[in-house]
Amino acid sequence: MRPTSGGIKFKGKSILGLPPHEIVEAGVVMVPEGRRLFPKLTVRENLLMGASSKRPKPLWKETIKQVFDLFPVLEQRKDQNASTLSGGESQTLAIGRALMAKPELLLLDEPSLGLAPKIVEVLFRTVEELSERGTTILIVEQHVGHALRLADEGHVIENGTIRMSGPGSQLLENPYIKEHYLAVQSKS
Repeated sequence: MRPTSGGIKFKGKSILGLPPHEIVEAGVVMVPEGRRLFPKLTVRENLLMGASSKRPKPLWKETIKQVFDLFPVLEQRKDQNASTLSGGESQTLAIGRALMAKPELLLLDEPSLGLAPKIVEVLFRTVEELSERGTTILIVEQHVGHALRLADEGHVIENGTIRMSGPGSQLLENPYIKEHYLAVQSKS
């Protein structure tokens, strides 16, 4: 979709209107809501799809090892079709596929959607580890507490309008956020 106004720049260059493969080449990769795996391909084949552009292709062997180190379950299931994975395994595969493209900016759209609470905890620890390794991450997430604990900067968007912004730790302490997003009642 084309925006009605404004632009989108990454590292000082416009990426507005570029085809997806050129955006990936620029270093921006997205893990969409709903994961969108290739169900009839194996885990390994899905991962290799993430390394199909020019920039990451020469590094695929090193990168797949890094993904398997990060998500050991994917290595255990590398020969299984993606359709046989659980929800948490599917999400790790979607993230692993994105990491195969060697992103500088990783966009995560509702990564915890439909996952069990224990899996959500593991997922957010992994996101934190990726951030610590130097990957910039933009996350859209309903689990506000998890997202803000990790966020250097947070933005609360309501009905398409930014309601408030600030450091994640500061937003976690905001009474409005506590009451409306974290189910913490204010003492009156």
